[in-house]
Amino acid sequence: MESKYIAVNGIRLHYMEEGNGELVILLHGFPEFWYGWRKQLPVLSRSYRVVAPDMRGYNLSDKPQGISQYKMDVLVQDIAELIQKLGNGAILVGHDWGAAVAWAVAATHPDLIVKLGIINVPHPLEMQKALRGLTCGSGRGATICFYFSCHGCRSGL
Repeated sequence: MESKYIAVNGIRLHYMEEGNGELVILLHGFPEFWYGWRKQLPVLSRSYRVVAPDMRGYNLSDKPQGISQYKMDVLVQDIAELIQKLGNGAILVGHDWGAAVAWAVAATHPDLIVKLGIINVPHPLEMQKALRGLTCGSGRGATICFYFSCHGCRSGL
């Protein structure tokens, strides 16, 4: 397994790479990083060239300031450029937040996607239905909102 860096979309993205063959890119969930795929890398690398990036803002990748630097279209562009620089297309697999990004990459850059694997996230239209009406007032919404608004809680991530 080799640790590498690549310039994409104005930032430096860190990734781990192993194997040869068709390109497979594994996108981690929140608040993980490439290490979440550590057990899959050696297995998949027997047949594929496997890349597990630290997405923008995570671990060893650049962490640009400002919320606008983390909009979905920016994250999609990061991964689209990663695919373009590493190969002609990729099997893209995403888990959790990485799956949401993978859905968006596939929707906006279908020419770059050979196959799409989604783990633990529904189709974006189903997700939109599920989140509709979720507020900070009570239940799940309150827990999520509290955690992200609580002074000092973010440092626990």
